[in-house]
Amino acid sequence: MSKRRRKVLPQEPVRCEIESLGHDGRGIARTDGKVQFVDGALPGETVMAKMVSTRSKFDELRTLEVLEAAPDRQQPPCEFADLCGGCSLQHMSADAQIRFKEDTLREHFAHFGGIEPEQWIEPMRSPDTLGYRRKARLGVRYVKARESVLVGFREKRNSFLTDISECVVLDPRIGKRITPLRELLHGMAAFDRIAQVEVACGDDVAAMVFRNMDELVPEDREKLIAFGQAHDLHIYLQPKGPHTVHRIWPESAGRDDERLAYRMDEFDLTMQFHPMDFTQVNAGINRDMVHRAVEWLDIQPGERVLDLFCGLGNFTLPLARKGGQVVGVEGDDAMVVRGRENARLNGLDNVEFFGADLHGDFTGQGWAKEGFDKILIDPPRSGAEDICKYLTAFGANRIVYVSCNPATLARDAGVLVRNGYRLVRAGVMDMFPHTTHVESIALFERDPR
Repeated sequence: MSKRRRKVLPQEPVRCEIESLGHDGRGIARTDGKVQFVDGALPGETVMAKMVSTRSKFDELRTLEVLEAAPDRQQPPCEFADLCGGCSLQHMSADAQIRFKEDTLREHFAHFGGIEPEQWIEPMRSPDTLGYRRKARLGVRYVKARESVLVGFREKRNSFLTDISECVVLDPRIGKRITPLRELLHGMAAFDRIAQVEVACGDDVAAMVFRNMDELVPEDREKLIAFGQAHDLHIYLQPKGPHTVHRIWPESAGRDDERLAYRMDEFDLTMQFHPMDFTQVNAGINRDMVHRAVEWLDIQPGERVLDLFCGLGNFTLPLARKGGQVVGVEGDDAMVVRGRENARLNGLDNVEFFGADLHGDFTGQGWAKEGFDKILIDPPRSGAEDICKYLTAFGANRIVYVSCNPATLARDAGVLVRNGYRLVRAGVMDMFPHTTHVESIALFERDPR
């Protein structure tokens, strides 16, 4: 049985008239009724593009030359923007990026929830559009043909790593050290046995976690330590699963010592976290997001507040600073421990953290039986459809929903509206500038009718 022959792609550039923009940030054109998805193109533009793949119903292309530019086009701030998959909208102005994200949220509310908020709020803009990203996973690959090590993000729409020397969206403590990091890895005996580097940044300290597939020889450990000393970085190794992560520089006094931290001065809070913990990538937007969530919930003395998917207490502890009794619930036991650590660190005794399976009915849990006046929910991309069906049992007057996926927010909003809530306000937050990622926030109030 012969293998199916791969289609030979046209080598000549294709002229494309861009009509609109897809939710993935690619321009959409049509030729003879067939849809064309064009990387790096904006609505209203005419571009010459290279075919990169073809299917029966659509083609995929990459912009080579812009013949007629749209007013929203800008020069990408990164020289690797056309190829690197870490960002997809650097060629679009900041205002246009915000409009794109707002339109995406509107369309999802209409399509998945069949609803619209009573008020659209002004978008929350990132204080910094470059150097903002504090968390990332960098791929590492040794390229034998070039005898070099690549470190960075995958290229757009394939598995190859982009050949970059720096990254302008990463925190400069990491982004400006891509070249020395490559040189470090190339000079190690394990040059081809480091799978990835996780990076995490607190306010004062940045860390790198090296995923070493084999035990390192002493000379390699010393090179990593020297790199940490030279660049003021904490250095961790991960020989196997996440539980094996441990710090080798500075010398660790124990797992409880392996912490980074960020401040939320508005609430007089210091939040500690392990480099492998989930934290928000954009510190500026996180501060504004927490401020808005707390403001919208408007906690009054004596009220009980529930924070679902609470993590290390990013919303829970600011809510506790406002008074009342706050309960944080999380499905990851390690994060429950971290939340309790942060409560003790900040001297808060009106907050409790519990672990629970947040995929089923938890209304019978001991911490849930007294009900709640206000609820905050910040679920993963999959959303919280089942949970939203149970929230009405708590009798909360207000619910603030923080979302990293407009489709699941819209779907879950429909559930809440069908169960007696009004969608009062909603809007986007530019957590990830230069990407199509849409972070949003919505306020629901119990309908008195």
